Amino acid sequence: MDLLYFLLLVSVLIFVHELGHFVVAKVFGVKVLTFSIGFGPKLLRFRGRETEYCVAVVPLGGFVKMLEASRGDEVLPEDVHRTFEAQALWKRALVVMAGPTMNLLFPVLLYAAVFAGDRSFAPPVIGQVLAGHPAEGKLIEGDRILAVNDREIGTFSELQHEIMKHPKREVRLRIFRNLGYLDARITPEEVIEDVGFQHLMPVGRLGVLPHPLAAAIGISRTESPAYRAGLRTFDVITSIGGRPARVWSDVEIILADNRGETVPVTYLRPVFLEGALGGYADMAVYEAGLAALTPDATQGDLLGRTGMESPDLFVAFVPPGSAQAKADIQRGDRLIELDDQPLLSWNVLVERLFAEKEKAHKLTYVREGKRDAGSVELRHEFFTDDTGQSHDRYALRMGHWAPTMAEPRVEHPHAVRYALGSAVDRTWEVARFLTVSLSHMLRGHVGVSQLSGPLAIYEVAGKEGAKGADYFLWIMAILSINLGLLNLLPIPILDGGHLMFLWFEAMFRKPLPLRVRELASLIGMIFLVGLMAMAFKNDLQRRWPAITGQLHELFG
Repeated sequence: MDLLYFLLLVSVLIFVHELGHFVVAKVFGVKVLTFSIGFGPKLLRFRGRETEYCVAVVPLGGFVKMLEASRGDEVLPEDVHRTFEAQALWKRALVVMAGPTMNLLFPVLLYAAVFAGDRSFAPPVIGQVLAGHPAEGKLIEGDRILAVNDREIGTFSELQHEIMKHPKREVRLRIFRNLGYLDARITPEEVIEDVGFQHLMPVGRLGVLPHPLAAAIGISRTESPAYRAGLRTFDVITSIGGRPARVWSDVEIILADNRGETVPVTYLRPVFLEGALGGYADMAVYEAGLAALTPDATQGDLLGRTGMESPDLFVAFVPPGSAQAKADIQRGDRLIELDDQPLLSWNVLVERLFAEKEKAHKLTYVREGKRDAGSVELRHEFFTDDTGQSHDRYALRMGHWAPTMAEPRVEHPHAVRYALGSAVDRTWEVARFLTVSLSHMLRGHVGVSQLSGPLAIYEVAGKEGAKGADYFLWIMAILSINLGLLNLLPIPILDGGHLMFLWFEAMFRKPLPLRVRELASLIGMIFLVGLMAMAFKNDLQRRWPAITGQLHELFG
């Protein structure tokens, strides 16, 4: 099956590319002699009215041969005006550009097909407002965002995408809140995202999340009413005084007016099981419980009256041997400061740690009412991706447990617009990323050892094809954009090289001598063959242990 996926992937991309040249040539009346998918001996062929269509043995390219007297083709008198060189310069340029252009436009259709399969979405409803971010004090849980700068939106992902476009630039939000409409003006903060190859891109963020926190609790004071009632950190409240509690805000609302009245509280307590299922998984099971909670009437807010708060900043797990375990941080500890600065949320903790990834940080926490601190740092890891390329990354190995309650999903009100708009945006993002990656490689910031060749494409095609049609179309779109951009490079034999010849012709008012073009094309061919050989060598080196292992299994 891997071979079938590979042949399908490569053949479709080549067909689309050559179809671009073919169609535009036909539109301008150029006579096309051959339309070929692949090189070498021909496996299949049939002849149309004036064009031979064929499929050749080597599926790593293709060509459209047009009638050209300068290349030695026999030209009948009635076909003189139909030769490629007889066309105006701008027409020839469009014929040459049509192939790469098709490769850059084709992904829009592929991505649109994938996005069209999305049937349900998270609604554009604010589930959480993160402390210390622009949305704090301006948006609240339950707000439904209807439009950003008069652009109507229907999903939470559309909200995020629109905000990303406006770092440090004020946006106007149309909001539905408490059965009424209002407008809010917020300036998204600028967050620098590393999109790879040392390329940093500024994006806008409001500091909101799509799903509200579940009614789970955290308790850091052993003398608090909640602790004395038998409640513990990570308990999930299900009802208070007979009133159901689904999300954290329900807990706040139900207990808002309680000034010392004892109420029954039902809850589910997660019992963590490490190494469950024969050591294959860490999991938790819920045990039901009942507590009698008597809030402290002398205190003001919910935390003061009950000792209960969101479990967001409570540590849920710490891997053995991690920097956090060595700092004696344990499950249930409540994090309060990082480098002596107050922590407002787990999200803020992660942002500040990754802002200074290589630095050791002082992390202050509370355990059973007692304050302590330890030194922690991110783990620096090295890994190899599916293509065999090596990368490094930083990871925070401890985690929290702040469960959320998903909002009922909705259908997009403008499904076609969503699919096409998302497809265009994604194509542009991938093209921009690949352009930056290519420029870094040409400038020597990334070595040729990072090149991947046919073996990598073969492997990726098989893996993505096995996952399903959407994954296969996704990788086809990325490779199509890659093919289109590479063909625009000014290397003789590529379309970009032909455009370069046409540019010289426009500058000097006559074509370059045929001998010069042939010599340049030969040099370009040698360069490309060398580049492909290097990519093939990289593929073999990355996969050599696996190849030798398989050979050893086969032949002992």
